[in-house]
Amino acid sequence: MSARGGGRLRCTRCSWQPEGLARGSGGGCGRLRCRAGCGHERTRGGLRAAAVVCLAALAPGPAAAQSSWLTGYLQTVPLFAGPTPFTDASGSVFNRLRLTAEPAFGPFAVEVAWDHALTVRQDDADFSLLGGLGAVPAGGEWLNLQGSVVGDRDHFLWRQRLDRFNVAWQPNETVELSVGRQAVSWGTTLFLTPADPFIPFSPADPFRVYRGGIDAARARIYPGPLSEIDVVVRPSRTLVGEETTALARGLTTWRNWEVSGWGGTLYGDTAAAVGAAGGLGAWAVRFEAVVRDFQGETAGRATIGLDRRLTVRGRDLGLVVEYQRDGRGAAAPDDFARVFQSPEFLRAEYQVYGRDEAAVQASYQVHPLLSVAGLWLWNLNDRSAVVAPSFSYSAADEASIAGGVFFGVGDDTAADGRLLPSEYGLLSAVGYVSLTWFF
Repeated sequence: MSARGGGRLRCTRCSWQPEGLARGSGGGCGRLRCRAGCGHERTRGGLRAAAVVCLAALAPGPAAAQSSWLTGYLQTVPLFAGPTPFTDASGSVFNRLRLTAEPAFGPFAVEVAWDHALTVRQDDADFSLLGGLGAVPAGGEWLNLQGSVVGDRDHFLWRQRLDRFNVAWQPNETVELSVGRQAVSWGTTLFLTPADPFIPFSPADPFRVYRGGIDAARARIYPGPLSEIDVVVRPSRTLVGEETTALARGLTTWRNWEVSGWGGTLYGDTAAAVGAAGGLGAWAVRFEAVVRDFQGETAGRATIGLDRRLTVRGRDLGLVVEYQRDGRGAAAPDDFARVFQSPEFLRAEYQVYGRDEAAVQASYQVHPLLSVAGLWLWNLNDRSAVVAPSFSYSAADEASIAGGVFFGVGDDTAADGRLLPSEYGLLSAVGYVSLTWFF
């Protein structure tokens, strides 16, 4: 974690900037983690290399609610989607409640998080667009811990999911074993993360509050305060069928650089990846790449990015630029059919579908409590893009208000034999306001 303006903290590797910190239970110094569940945490074994600096003394606000055995997160998001060539304009209200408990019993710790999402909509609105905004990314679950509670095709849908359900055992300062549904993050870049094989965030998602949990057995070994060995075995069920992923990752620091690499079998395919993050002058540089054997065909995917935080008129200005090259992505609109029929698509592995994609974000702290930002996600092959201006206001230590607009630009003219004229051209304008409360 690193310090942010006004004494706040910012996770250094996911792009979430928290209003507060979620505190887990545990002996010694316990765990200090960002709510995104991205795995950036301080454990009893020492400071993880995944977090550049952990300034626990700067945790904002009263800690009484956060130190309780039961914590929660309540969010309501009214939104409106404009018309497209195939759908009418529609409105929706997305509501989310999450309850989390992390009791500890000596060297054992239990983590449980129960997530509820209720979407109320107009007739004929698309749940996949309206209800998906802000929902925890999910897919491939082995354990049946989720489902629809109540559903109405025309008006509302209530879904529930045990997004965390795991037991961890830490017999000493250097070893931690866990089994069950848990968050695992191996990404190095901020938006486009090809070397993160475990349900990464959508790069355009404005609500990166909690990372989706996966069903897995995990062993972490900390040879030193800035090094880690991480082994994950994950059974999964997707539209492709039942598969097993078994990967081992090593992470350490070299001079001012964090370097990592993993290898093993990913959904039955032999795969390997590398990642690095460090500084070149005033800029942070992040890189990650993965090479994978797709049933005899070897292909790679890589992202490189730059980010920097400047001071303009006494306020923070953040800049992020990333570029991704995907050997399995669509080089042109006619190639989308191949992508959508691939096993990777059926497993929901794609963050974006183009061969060459870029993400650019700028954020500015107008006031210690108010920030504005703009995201531009661009398919360099078909020239379509998602443009997303937004704002965030800290109404209280544990409450925030956010809002924004998403709209797509690009070719939106349908043609015979093409599933999409462009990746983002058919996206309608979507405006939203989010009210969030942590308790």
